[in-house]
Amino acid sequence: MLPTNKCQVPQPKPIMYLRPTILCGNPSSSTFLIQSSCHHESHMRIPRPCVRLAPCGYVRAKFCLSIISPHSQVPSTTKSGIVIMASSVPCLQRLQAPVRRSLARAVAAPLVNSASSSRTYATIPTPPSSSSSTSQPSSPSASKPRPTYFKDTSVAPFSEFLPDASAPLTPSEAYTLRTAEVGPAGRKRTITRLPEWLKTPIPTAGKNANFAKIKADLRGLNLHTVCEEARCPNIGECWGGSNKAAATATIMLMGDTCTRGCRFCSVKTSRAPPPLDPHEPEHTAEALARWGLGYVVLTSVDRDDLADGGARHFAETIRKIKQKKPTLLVEALTGDFAGDLDMVRIVAESGLDVYAHNVETVENLTPYVRDRKATFRQSLAVLEHVKKVRGQEGIITKTSIMLGLGETEDEIWEALRELRKVDVDVVTFGQYMRPTKRHLKVEKYVTPDEFELWRQRALDLGFLYCASGPLVRSSYKAGEAFIENVLRKRAEEKAMSASSLGQSVAVEEGSRESL
Repeated sequence: MLPTNKCQVPQPKPIMYLRPTILCGNPSSSTFLIQSSCHHESHMRIPRPCVRLAPCGYVRAKFCLSIISPHSQVPSTTKSGIVIMASSVPCLQRLQAPVRRSLARAVAAPLVNSASSSRTYATIPTPPSSSSSTSQPSSPSASKPRPTYFKDTSVAPFSEFLPDASAPLTPSEAYTLRTAEVGPAGRKRTITRLPEWLKTPIPTAGKNANFAKIKADLRGLNLHTVCEEARCPNIGECWGGSNKAAATATIMLMGDTCTRGCRFCSVKTSRAPPPLDPHEPEHTAEALARWGLGYVVLTSVDRDDLADGGARHFAETIRKIKQKKPTLLVEALTGDFAGDLDMVRIVAESGLDVYAHNVETVENLTPYVRDRKATFRQSLAVLEHVKKVRGQEGIITKTSIMLGLGETEDEIWEALRELRKVDVDVVTFGQYMRPTKRHLKVEKYVTPDEFELWRQRALDLGFLYCASGPLVRSSYKAGEAFIENVLRKRAEEKAMSASSLGQSVAVEEGSRESL
């Protein structure tokens, strides 16, 4: 029986008590026909996902209730709130079971019909057939399209979601697809996601025993590397090398704090860095002799707080290394020593094999990219003075240029010509990558095809060797590149000398026969 007004439960929203017996239902249109204990049958439109069986044995549902009288074809009453459909059976199990069975039958009937549908995929809707339309009861929502779910039909194969087979995108096309405008209207900005060619695997000590050994020795001897301090993406590849003898390490001398603040570098800066470690030359030589490397690069932070800029510390380290292992090839990547060429001479005469000093960028961008104490012409003077001290064939000079900072082709051409005027032997091109948001932003991600083009142009200008690529750095695979190039040059020289010797012998024999 329906409760009287005295027994009504106080609720913040309208409440209706009914004793339900579900006769039929159409979950697709969310309509149930319920035989209640009221004065007439009523159509109750119940949103199917909102119906649940409460622990008390009632079916609770939050919905907009539309009661359609048998004498009227339009909703006569609409209530919004919580409807409690209560059974007159006091036992909880006897309350829940009939309601659950009725709801299950009402939900299962349309699902069986949809399983036999001729539709192939849930993502391709098709108009309902005439037979299915006549079998379902008419309702106010019958004209609305039925929502489609993957669970109602067979799932499409994975091949349907794959793109058509076509040629791979070129680097320029891939670059265009990765450029997008983001931000609110009126303040949109163009960003470019990191291209695929700039992604490298994370180095792990477990996969590379040489990497783990170098890392442990660095910590034990309190040594620093530019690979770690500058966040180089090639640390795992260089420290591992193709084999043990070809591995390359870049030791950073004189601490990890620089007195200059270049806008592309992530090394720490300070006007008063810690004093030099007097044992660093010996520790460095000991570590390098223990590692069994074939090539090592020594670099340093700028130390404008020192009288000699750290030149004597640099030279002492090189001499210690040569004493421990004379066959080890040593490259020194130095600063400009504030333009003091006497300090440049001290390092050049220490016995190193390659003298490197980076111009970093083209001349027009130097004041904005590098610290104001460094200039393009000052760097050219350093490289030129090294050749004067050691001679043209006595030492190899090397420099590096970053691309992607906004330079033009004409500016790159001009920089290469200026470097050849001072007899620079090796040049490298690499992509500038922004270390943090406080540094210069990347103006352009240069494609691998463009890097290859500049490599060919550098070789055409007369450079002995050019390493060019998105991930190339000044010391990237320096040992492998240097060894390969030197061996090739030596083989060519031997072949030329052998051919010239054979020609001279033939001439001498011919002259003897004529006599």
